[in-house]
Amino acid sequence: MFVKICGITRPADAASAVEANADAIGLNFVASSRRFVDLKAAKAVLAVVPDGVMTVGVFRNHGASEVLEITGRLGLDAAQLHGQESPEVIAEVAAGVSTVIKVFTAGSSEVQLMGEFGADIVMIDAATPGGGVPFDWGLVGDLVERHKILLAGGLRPDNVAAAVRQVRPWGVDVASGVESGDGLKDAAAVARFVTESRSP
Repeated sequence: MFVKICGITRPADAASAVEANADAIGLNFVASSRRFVDLKAAKAVLAVVPDGVMTVGVFRNHGASEVLEITGRLGLDAAQLHGQESPEVIAEVAAGVSTVIKVFTAGSSEVQLMGEFGADIVMIDAATPGGGVPFDWGLVGDLVERHKILLAGGLRPDNVAAAVRQVRPWGVDVASGVESGDGLKDAAAVARFVTESRSP
């Protein structure tokens, strides 16, 4: 089970994720997000992340050139696109980044068209990303049979095992569900989330 800890804002939190054997960490470059990091803060976080842990930049409606500039300057492994990016933008980003994660809202009409976007990984999220509220996992349906589905939206240490058993996703993603405050991760919660994700 692939596990991503998203919205990392401090080196100590990245270290906690690494120690818990998370597969990936996410850095949020959406200016309006309470988990936003600038390039200086991102570099400090990345300095404690070893090779083998995927580093993901989170973007929303950024231009492809800006996504590529940030991922290139920081040496990020992946770009996660949370906005209304077109298949053309995704293709442009994919030409310069090894992995593209495209986010879709559970139950939206776009979900049925996800194959046209050409993303490497598809994230299914709640209507309010980062809001900490789960959606009806039944909405994922048989998408897991056709795509690498990264399940997000309201996952926590106490519900992620049930989500994994029901949905059978390729991976899971968490931000608010392991926080003690805005953008501040709780090391014990991170460790428990990773363990519970892989327990079913």
